[in-house]
Amino acid sequence: MLFRSLANVHRDAAETRTVTLENDYILARFTTHGGAVRDVAFKQYAAVLGKAEPYVFNALHEDPLLAFTDYPGLGRQTAYELVRSSTTEVVFRHVLDGKVEITRTYRLMQDGEKGADPYRIRHETTFRNLGDGTLPLGKASLGVGTAGLIDAADVGQYLNIVSSDGSDTTFHERSELEGGGIGSLFGSGRPALPVLEKPGNVVWAGAKNQFFTSVYTPDKPAVGVSARRIELPPFPNSQQPNIGLSGAARFDLPVLGPNASASLGGLLYVGPQEYRRLARFQANEDRVLPYNQYFFNRIFLSGYVAPLLNILLNMTHGWVGNWGVAVILMTLILKIVSLPFTLAASRSAKRMAKLQPELQAIREKHKDNPQKQQQATMELFKERKINPMGGCIPILITFPLFIGFFAMLQCTAELRLQSFLWAKDLAAPDTVGHLFGIPFLPINIMPILMGATMVIQMRLTPTPSVDNMQMKMMKFMPYIFTLFCYNFSCALALYSTINGLFTIGQQMVINRMKDPEDTPAAKPAAPAHGPGGRPVKNVTPRKK
Repeated sequence: MLFRSLANVHRDAAETRTVTLENDYILARFTTHGGAVRDVAFKQYAAVLGKAEPYVFNALHEDPLLAFTDYPGLGRQTAYELVRSSTTEVVFRHVLDGKVEITRTYRLMQDGEKGADPYRIRHETTFRNLGDGTLPLGKASLGVGTAGLIDAADVGQYLNIVSSDGSDTTFHERSELEGGGIGSLFGSGRPALPVLEKPGNVVWAGAKNQFFTSVYTPDKPAVGVSARRIELPPFPNSQQPNIGLSGAARFDLPVLGPNASASLGGLLYVGPQEYRRLARFQANEDRVLPYNQYFFNRIFLSGYVAPLLNILLNMTHGWVGNWGVAVILMTLILKIVSLPFTLAASRSAKRMAKLQPELQAIREKHKDNPQKQQQATMELFKERKINPMGGCIPILITFPLFIGFFAMLQCTAELRLQSFLWAKDLAAPDTVGHLFGIPFLPINIMPILMGATMVIQMRLTPTPSVDNMQMKMMKFMPYIFTLFCYNFSCALALYSTINGLFTIGQQMVINRMKDPEDTPAAKPAAPAHGPGGRPVKNVTPRKK
């Protein structure tokens, strides 16, 4: 049986006091045990559809945000004295072993400050040596948050502890700590890890799920980041385990002389993954968004395309006021932009389909000589002025747009709990019921419509191959793709459906277009030859 190494949810002590700071966007609760941020509620984002309660980040956690996680004598259980609090600031104090005074200050940022944002909190911890001797402080780690799944349908694909060295962003996933693997079938799987430590320069670090994140940007870079799995309570009416991730950033603290002091400070963002908001920050905090998380995204430049598409989607929503309509308009815009490339690919496919009988004849004629078959095929392409790659290259050019839009829609917080037509949440499947009342057999309308458009496209599009096996595979592809995308978000299925409808209309127009027949150029007549093989010139007869 696979060993699971998990941390448990921290429960507040009975004597714990909390202090609240709030603005129009957040309500942050601070705890005297740990002298840190217990949790943050987002006033603009509801926790559940149809209810007024806001979504709370770090509600279930191993450590409060910015609590010390591994410093002897300091941690989640350490009781701090509440020095003062106001509507914008709270200050905690604790004396450790009579040797060092720790003062922790948190302040909501105001307009006009450098790096100000309503979701940001300014933090500063000051260490003061109370003795007459030198005091080495050593190393300390600050918790950067605990991220959990959004709901029971969330598979944790976008659940990460994230860190950046200023240029590259690293996403630490649950699978890195789980252990097991293929080798476990033979008794040699990798062991589960209690904690994953990654040393290195850390400009910022945070915890994130699909739509919300915490990002701590210290004044001076940290020297490492750690991640651990944490077992959270299961969702209602669900037997699936709810495993989250908790992260911390490690710092080198200075040596304090007698009566000397030193500070550890930074900016804590706790809020939605809104690209336009995060992109305004100075340390590339917008890269917490998973636009470049996977290799497939990187090779298709999703990190460059997706941000632009996010901005355009928000602008479109500003014009029309409905996120579903904005997705439709964005899809049409992308199709129009890529229209020259898709038209070229479609025309090439149509011409290749017409050429199939001649290609089949060449295969039969030279079936025992592949070299001559290849040569004859290329001569035919040259004669008919057809580029065999003409149907592929235009599609590859448009692929970054598709991948970028796909990556952007997957984690756009603005789409969460936004309704459109029968769909209650564009960021979730548009389930309208369950087949035979079975919970794991949902009826999702939009993916079914998407599959229908793919089947119609397949029948309208000329097939450049006469191979029976390939033909059968192509016929099954729409059904396989529909099953693969069946539980994707409604926004993604809506995008694919509109994309398919546009392509159907486009293909119907192309199929009605008449291509000029490519006739081989006439060869020049051979010159006449006289006696001795000399060419005879055309001589105009003289007039008498």
